[in-house]
Amino acid sequence: MPQIALIGIVVVVPLVAVLWAAGVYNSLVTLRNRYKNAFSQIDVQLKRRYDLIPNLVESVRGVLKYETETLEAVIRARGAAFAANQNAVMNPGDRNAMNKLGAAEGALGSALGRLIAVAESYPELKGNQNMLALQEELSSTENKISFARQNYNDSVTRYNTKREHFPTVIFAAIFNFGEAALFEIENTLEREAPKVQF
Repeated sequence: MPQIALIGIVVVVPLVAVLWAAGVYNSLVTLRNRYKNAFSQIDVQLKRRYDLIPNLVESVRGVLKYETETLEAVIRARGAAFAANQNAVMNPGDRNAMNKLGAAEGALGSALGRLIAVAESYPELKGNQNMLALQEELSSTENKISFARQNYNDSVTRYNTKREHFPTVIFAAIFNFGEAALFEIENTLEREAPKVQF
């Protein structure tokens, strides 16, 4: 009888340990996939905004003839943000990619804010139906980006919290589950979505 109990312990304890380790590993995979999916939702909204910006620039270009520096700043900032987003898409959660994206998005928001401020001083743009439609579309997109970013940051926080708990931290190190970075915009002035009102 003692041999059967010993054999049972020798078989059951390792089996329980393997099942527990598999559960920890699977929970880390699930949480990592959630934050990657959350980032893909940010990507969808950013692409939507990147597509709207050229339309906005073209709509105001004829009226803002003497504001070429402002228009070019928006176009450059859009290009830099698009490139930073492409890098972040390849590495969601990577600290360097997310920092670059946050900085580029902050610069784009700042450039859009300047464009909107300049455009507000031109009465012929305030009644333009195309501008009003773009204003509504851009404002809606900015809100969606904010919600998607909040969801991403929440998912990253859950993942990072799980991977830092003991003994999960040991498995995270063994199986290369690195820390994921939040999507933050550093400059507090750039944290505010550009006001899109004419």
